[in-house]
Amino acid sequence: MCDVAVVMGSISDLKVMQNTLDVLTELGVSYETKVVSAHRTPQEMLDFAKNAQKKFQVIIAGAGGAAHLPGMIASSTSLPVIGVPVPSRYLKGIDSLLSIVQMPAGVPVATVSIGEAGAKNAAILATKICALKNDSYRKSLNNYVKAMHDTSIESGEKFE
Repeated sequence: MCDVAVVMGSISDLKVMQNTLDVLTELGVSYETKVVSAHRTPQEMLDFAKNAQKKFQVIIAGAGGAAHLPGMIASSTSLPVIGVPVPSRYLKGIDSLLSIVQMPAGVPVATVSIGEAGAKNAAILATKICALKNDSYRKSLNNYVKAMHDTSIESGEKFE
């Protein structure tokens, strides 16, 4: 069993979603990636969502533009879904953010910020969910937070 599914609507989303993969790797979280589109491959997307619970604990879905992927997946699974708004060419990801965050009652999608920071936060949030049942993930998170703390202190000392 893999813990996290990282899906994106297009391979062009990988530029942002690589940040998710990097953090999951750093934290030692098992994951699989998949490109599946709510618009171009809707049946494959539905098949993935309906069968995801057999294999994963959390789904991270990155999408740009209309950004229907996270919501459509959330509507077809009982797993938690974290949506990552991928910046778009014209509206810089505001369109993606609004599409993901404005879900109707009963179909929640946890939504992070637009772009690379959001992609990293999605990985951390997914790891926190998985850490509820996995002590090694909890330890990895604690080490990650400590490293951020130490880096911040060191950079402050260098500045002063």
